[in-house]
Amino acid sequence: MTVRTGLFKLSMNYRHHYHAGNFADVFKHVLLLQLVRAMQRKDKGMLYLDTHAGRGGYDLSVTSLLPDGRSREPEFPAGIGRLWAATPLPPALADYLDLVRRFNDRHGATGAELKFYPGSPWIAKLLLRPQDRMALCELRPDDAEALDFEFARESRVTVQAIDGYTGLKAMLPPLEKRALVLIDPPFESKAEFVGIIRGIGDALRRMPSAVLAVWYPITERARADEFHYAVRTFATPALVAELMIAGESSDVRMKGCGLLVLNPPWKIEAEIREVLPELAERLMVEAGGAARCWWLVPEQ
Repeated sequence: MTVRTGLFKLSMNYRHHYHAGNFADVFKHVLLLQLVRAMQRKDKGMLYLDTHAGRGGYDLSVTSLLPDGRSREPEFPAGIGRLWAATPLPPALADYLDLVRRFNDRHGATGAELKFYPGSPWIAKLLLRPQDRMALCELRPDDAEALDFEFARESRVTVQAIDGYTGLKAMLPPLEKRALVLIDPPFESKAEFVGIIRGIGDALRRMPSAVLAVWYPITERARADEFHYAVRTFATPALVAELMIAGESSDVRMKGCGLLVLNPPWKIEAEIREVLPELAERLMVEAGGAARCWWLVPEQ
């Protein structure tokens, strides 16, 4: 079953839709906004490349269904819902919330209603300058179709129905010689971290100066630590930011998430460190949660 709402074409059994606007989205999009603005401190244009772009945006009123037909509770009330009416907000969160409101308004929400939430492509698109470009990769046919529909009238945006890791090899280096890449896979496979490491290697071989931002979930501490260890072999400057909404002993399945940034832009560390405590305070669900930021030491 498919419905159209505004500019969205959504499958009613889309299994990730209920995640839209959750704590991980808030964390990822606040930091993505900071990264885009950091790249734009230079006048020269850049390419924003999203390897797993999804659908671009989400109608939060659309109910997501489990395979057995039962409805699933949305996660946005514990994410963007906690910020929507909050005042005052620090500058970084106010900047993010302004983008969400712009997206929400342009897609037909009325008054103070929170109905539409932007995915990473729209977070970036709302910030693009005339000299910047955006390339979006999405392998799933239904998602790629929805993404193409979403950006059909947007200039300086291309949508490719290809595997995101293939996109890294096909689109780097760009003509602009500057690139910000978001690698944000669905983590449906236990081998996803292996694919990410291979993709990072391909990207750095083609463009050693590319800024690569990798989002990852934290369900088991050991898996995240193994990922960090593998990244050290690239001997490339790497900054890590993590948000934990619950402690290690919690029953919460996804206890947190992280963003790894290779070749981080100038000043971004201080900006991330400034906003992380606010995110932890507003999004934590159980005692034991925390946020931190640190540099990975390259393997000797």
